[in-house]
Amino acid sequence: MTNHEINSIDNFNLELFFELSPDLICIAGYDGYFKRINQTVIKILGYTKEELFARPINEFVFVDDQNITATNRENLRKNTPLLNFENRYVTKSGEIVWLSWTSMPIESEKVVFAIAKNITHKKKQEDDRNLLLANLTKSNIDLKQLTYRTSHDLRSPVNNLLSIFSLLDVSKIQDEEVLEIIDMLKLSIKNLKDTLNNYIDVLSEKDTLNVTVQELDLNECLNAVLQSLKSLIYDSKATFHVDFSSVSKIKFNKAYLESVFLNLITNSIKYARPGIPPLISIYSKRDNGTNQLIFTDNGLGFDMDKNKNKVFGFKQKFHPHADSKGIGLYLVYNYIINLGGDITLESKVNEGSKFIISFKD
Repeated sequence: MTNHEINSIDNFNLELFFELSPDLICIAGYDGYFKRINQTVIKILGYTKEELFARPINEFVFVDDQNITATNRENLRKNTPLLNFENRYVTKSGEIVWLSWTSMPIESEKVVFAIAKNITHKKKQEDDRNLLLANLTKSNIDLKQLTYRTSHDLRSPVNNLLSIFSLLDVSKIQDEEVLEIIDMLKLSIKNLKDTLNNYIDVLSEKDTLNVTVQELDLNECLNAVLQSLKSLIYDSKATFHVDFSSVSKIKFNKAYLESVFLNLITNSIKYARPGIPPLISIYSKRDNGTNQLIFTDNGLGFDMDKNKNKVFGFKQKFHPHADSKGIGLYLVYNYIINLGGDITLESKVNEGSKFIISFKD
């Protein structure tokens, strides 16, 4: 095979690469005009080859990007390659497309070899994600402010109730059952006050991006919650099996952990199967070097095939109940995730639920 034949094959392959490439390939002059373009440039921008050659390249660039594009073109004239430069072009139909350019100047020929990828779809995804993040941020701020205001405003009536109990002379009450009920009410109100204060403390900590993490005794945190729910537990005839012998202490935020216990327990009682008292099992274990908390019940459960991706969503409801707001599991999920942990759910309808919480060491 002669050198001429080899060169002919090479030229043919280069021409084929140039024309069939899915990327935009062009040669531009230092004068700012296209000198050669492939079919992808024509297809993406929608102009004919003659139209693209007849006008300066910068006229096809979106007006807001023209200055920075011109600046980068000047750098090319100074023999500085351009890598991954992104700008917007306006198609003949008026649509805006995003292109990512890699350009190499050839000083001796006063031309620039350039190749671009169409990244419009990627930019659309970024815009959608940024909009979603902005909306979520606003929702979180609104939710935090609502919680802050609610927690703050509720403290006054709670303090008033405690003051009323302090004025009550229980020495004149002889009925033991009445005395027990009064004690339960006082304890419940005191726990409510502590919970409200904890919520305000946590919100204040989040404002300074400093949520306190400390070593917590699982039994102590659970018992504090069980005491606050004593009346609800008694009325529901719920039975608890608790075993923290494998892992008795974890590093976590106290208010978060008590809220996790509170929401999971109240949900198990609230969504118990009719006529079947709640059976709740809470135990800890060490799995592959990770501390875990396992929470199971025998309640209504979830249809995981239908609701797997919704269970921990905001204001998601899966069972009819007058007191259901769809916030409890959303809070539990965010408490765990925000401190580097993980939570999964295994469940079947009318067979109960199993929450597996993994804590960050």
